[in-house]
Amino acid sequence: MPASTTSPAIAGAAALLFAACASGTELPPPDGSLALGIWGGELSGMVVSDTAMHLHVGCTFGDVSGRIPLTAAGDFAVTGSYMLRAYPLQVGPAVPARFVGHLNGNSVTVTITVNDTVEHQTVTLGPTKLRYGDEPQMGVCPICRRPIYTRGISHTPSKAIHR
Repeated sequence: MPASTTSPAIAGAAALLFAACASGTELPPPDGSLALGIWGGELSGMVVSDTAMHLHVGCTFGDVSGRIPLTAAGDFAVTGSYMLRAYPLQVGPAVPARFVGHLNGNSVTVTITVNDTVEHQTVTLGPTKLRYGDEPQMGVCPICRRPIYTRGISHTPSKAIHR
């Protein structure tokens, strides 16, 4: 039998497909803000939309209104609110919080400083590391099922996220 030959175009397409599959989820082109989408980590999950950021760390969660602007070095510091007592029953009001983070490639590390006005103390959560496109690994703590609307597309975390 004659030896088979592969065209350069097919070989190039196969190499591109292999590289795309091997590289993991890539961030969209930078626009000066934290990338829109799902970010996941161990006992943490984050949904970033064009109108808000919603972050879970363990059985707690916080929210920030608007996009999350990044410095040229990939840093951010924004204020929002945080619910420290969220699961199994949500108790108390959301309290003021500051979210400080750093983007490095497709990973972000976030530390939350919460001004617990109920218990009159400062609570620090994190740092927690999340990767863009990864499914949050929440253990027994569920991530919120509320939809986030981003540029006309509704994103509701899958049931697989609710462990």
